[in-house]
Amino acid sequence: MLVEDPRIDLLPDGPNGPRRFKIKTADSMERRNRVNSLLKDRYGWRGYQQVSLPTDPTVSRFTLTAVENDVVIGTITVAFDNPGKLGADGAFATEVDQLRAQGRRIAEFTKLAIDPAVGTKRVLATLFHVAYIVAHRIRGHDMLIMEVNPRHVRYYERMLGCQILAGERINKSVNAPAVLLGAEFAYIMAQIGEFGGRPESAARERSLYPFALSLREEAAVISRMQAKQRMQDRRLTDTGHPSEALPTDFGTTDLIGI
Repeated sequence: MLVEDPRIDLLPDGPNGPRRFKIKTADSMERRNRVNSLLKDRYGWRGYQQVSLPTDPTVSRFTLTAVENDVVIGTITVAFDNPGKLGADGAFATEVDQLRAQGRRIAEFTKLAIDPAVGTKRVLATLFHVAYIVAHRIRGHDMLIMEVNPRHVRYYERMLGCQILAGERINKSVNAPAVLLGAEFAYIMAQIGEFGGRPESAARERSLYPFALSLREEAAVISRMQAKQRMQDRRLTDTGHPSEALPTDFGTTDLIGI
């Protein structure tokens, strides 16, 4: 379930020029505790039941943080449909199973939170962009799904190009209504290619994509992640557990801002 507060379209654009924030993985208990504090604050403010990051390492999740001046100002978690179940299976099992039956490789974006005091469209777009890189460019998933509050469906349709996959139900994990949205990663790739890194185009392109990374910045992130992956692969060559080399919540990658 994603929390949108304030509304995406009401977030300030953010300053042009070099980013003052960094995108990092939740690779330490200290940072994970800060993420949990932000999740508790934003979900609690909306009246939702509390959520937190799991404490067990797993290859089926990857949590990103936006950090400015050593303060976590945003977070999002990518959940992969292999080997475990997704959060959307709780309220939308039939629809998610239909996607699986079609052979779709699904990734779910969840546990989104932005600090409203300092959050901007640029912070949110960069978090989404790096989450897309992890899910699609690195792991090869072809479709995004996410649960959002019914009141915010239009924002995600306009801001990310999502489509409704299933109507309103109750997400029991946060005890709130939710709608299941989906987007093709191929569509997201095309939008990033056309608008990414061009905030000046936001006046005519009313989406998050102008605030995303440029293709050059995206290539640098992918290169950095692949280099980390090769290092992990070499360390795990003799362990007999190659799955441990996949990106996890406990990776040690500074992705942007170094």
